[in-house]
Amino acid sequence: MSDPTTETHQIATHIEMSYKIALLKEQLDAKEKDGKALLESEKRYRRLFESAKDGILILNADTGQVVDVNPFLIQLLGYSYDEFCGKYIWEIGAFKDIAASKDAFQTLQDNEYIRYEDLPLETKGGQSKAVEFVSNVYLVDQSKVIQCNIRDISASKQAKAERMRLMAAIEQVGDGIVMTDTKGIIQFVNPAFKEMTGYHDNDITGQHPRILRSGRQDKHFYRTLWETISNGKTWTGRLVNKRRDGSFYTVATTISPVLNASERIVNYVAVQRDITENLRLADQLQQAHKMEAIGLLAGGVAHDFNNMLGVILGYAEVALLHAAPDPSLRANLEEIIKAARRSAEITRQLLTFAHKQTITPEVLDLNQVVSSMLKMIRRLIGEDIELAWQLRADPYQVRIDPVQVDQILVNLCINARDALTEHGKITIETKNAFFDKHYCIDHPEYITGEYVLLAVNDNGCGMDKKTIDQIFDPFFTSKGMANGTGLGLSIVYGIVKQNHGFIIVDSEPGRGTTFKIFLPQHKSPVIENQQGNAEEISLGCGETLLLVEDEPVILNMGKTMLESLGYRVLATDVPEEALKIADKHPNEIQLLVTDVIMPGMNGRDLAKRIQSLYPNTKVLFMSGYTADVIAQDGLLDKDIHYIQKPFSFQDLSVKVQRALKEK
Repeated sequence: MSDPTTETHQIATHIEMSYKIALLKEQLDAKEKDGKALLESEKRYRRLFESAKDGILILNADTGQVVDVNPFLIQLLGYSYDEFCGKYIWEIGAFKDIAASKDAFQTLQDNEYIRYEDLPLETKGGQSKAVEFVSNVYLVDQSKVIQCNIRDISASKQAKAERMRLMAAIEQVGDGIVMTDTKGIIQFVNPAFKEMTGYHDNDITGQHPRILRSGRQDKHFYRTLWETISNGKTWTGRLVNKRRDGSFYTVATTISPVLNASERIVNYVAVQRDITENLRLADQLQQAHKMEAIGLLAGGVAHDFNNMLGVILGYAEVALLHAAPDPSLRANLEEIIKAARRSAEITRQLLTFAHKQTITPEVLDLNQVVSSMLKMIRRLIGEDIELAWQLRADPYQVRIDPVQVDQILVNLCINARDALTEHGKITIETKNAFFDKHYCIDHPEYITGEYVLLAVNDNGCGMDKKTIDQIFDPFFTSKGMANGTGLGLSIVYGIVKQNHGFIIVDSEPGRGTTFKIFLPQHKSPVIENQQGNAEEISLGCGETLLLVEDEPVILNMGKTMLESLGYRVLATDVPEEALKIADKHPNEIQLLVTDVIMPGMNGRDLAKRIQSLYPNTKVLFMSGYTADVIAQDGLLDKDIHYIQKPFSFQDLSVKVQRALKEK
């Protein structure tokens, strides 16, 4: 029989052995499992290392030698694996110039790193690469290693540079640029937009573009615009917007949707160009072309009309000269003459507007001319209207026909009188004015130079912009057809242009009107007008005159008038025939009286040809308007004798005698 104590000891020993065996087995299994896990971890790390899209260098922390390099860095820099491994980092060509050199890598400690946000590296092939470089110390299997992560930032750096260039262009471009989100809230504006609108960043960012609305476009307009851009299309057109100060401006605008990679709208961008000044200048140019076209028409009409008036006036005066002493007949003829002269005045007004009226400019002191006109102007405007004169001492002189100054003052003062309802005030002002190029840049309606200002101001009803745009058009009147012809201001406009000046109108409804006329300064001394009173009718003594006029009725009338004045008249309506007549009467013709505008040959060319053959022949030109044949801008060429159609017996007799007496 066995011993129980021994048996118990054996069982305990067996259990202990079994436990140790189980524990050992468990430890062996754990080690096997850890080994497998470590192996799997190493495999995962290797896969990450091999497939990383950044360059990775592994350095021995003690020596600084490369122990591993991933394929991305090999491909990036162009060196082989063998050219990396075993080398010190500062020996590799790409890294030889980095600031973190040999000493830096050899003394790198735990929790220390070397970092370059933008490090230029040169590949083996000589190409430059911009990289972000970061190196850190790690503990691996109780050994320290340095891992260098190298990220290629060349593309992002280039993209950033392009964005900076684009932003610089946006900041400097002259057009306004606005970017909004999909709801239309403003996210960005460039300086040109801020200058254009008067808004600053903190005023405009976060706002809706509706703060710019002027009320000139209706809801349908904006609905159409929004539907266009929200459907992915570009909208192009004009907008009248309102600046921060309340003034309006016009922009040519293009609004485009901005799409992301998924073709989804993420922003809207608008490019705006301020065309307010361009539109104003275009309107001015159109107005100038219109006025020029009307002027040409007016000149042509005046020429033909003057010819007919000349016939009426001439035959009426001849008839009056030979009429029987019948009071009724003479009275009728005198009324015909008066009507013809009044009609001739209208044609002169048309010619003045077209600046084709022949003028005799003189150097004038504008203060003296205005002073001499004040009494007449007071009679014109009436006693219930106050007339004030603000003159500046010693203004420079102007060179202008004094009759034209009278016309300017009369028309402007009558216009001012009609703008006053009851009692009012008209102020006439004269002074010197000078405008340099800097002033004219800011005030494009002005012209550089030295001028004398003649201004007429009233405190009457004023005018709106629409009226101002039309006031110089001939036959335009705001007074009604029974109260005006619409020629007054067009005459003023024509006179100013003919004398190389310019006119500015400043007016608002209810705030009166000021007409500012600027005439070029003329610094020569004033020459007193030597012309005396109107001369009496002078009769001829049988002198031979050659009359050339292409209108037969005017030719016959002129011949009759000259013969009535006592001259021998040879007449023709063809310039070439006049040359033949001169040849038939060599040295007999003392005066050539010729129309200026004729088909085939104008009067000046005819005169030159006749005087080349017979130098002693004097010349008197006549015309409804000169058309720049014998005058420039209405100013007669030097030593020209000229009579304006229609003319009276007295005018004709005086002009013929002056031409004949010329030495």
